[in-house]
Amino acid sequence: MSENIVLTTGVYDLIKDHLRRKRTTQQEEQILLDQLKVAKQVLRKDLPDDVVTVNCEVKVKDVSTNEEQKYLFVQTDRAKIKKGKYSILSPIGLAIVGNKVGDIITWPFEDGDKKIEILGVEHYN
Repeated sequence: MSENIVLTTGVYDLIKDHLRRKRTTQQEEQILLDQLKVAKQVLRKDLPDDVVTVNCEVKVKDVSTNEEQKYLFVQTDRAKIKKGKYSILSPIGLAIVGNKVGDIITWPFEDGDKKIEILGVEHYN
């Protein structure tokens, strides 16, 4: 995992609001609060190309199973899981948002802790 995640101010505020509304488990909340304390906030135009954010497709690998999967992260109101569009506030979105290609993240998913490696990030406007 990166020492510090990098977030646009909009995504930072979105996560803070999500936490205020108690939409996460206590374990997820603690991880996110710790990340937000040291997160680097940038303007959208200054966000590095290899960082996970809203409106990007991310290729990840489950480190324990070597299974690869792609996710298209969108704004919450545009999420359509059947079409492969996931909210940036979904469990996988929260787990990897702000991290960059090459990072390995351990996250407490519903079905147990998983290590996820970010293999690629492609941004869309």
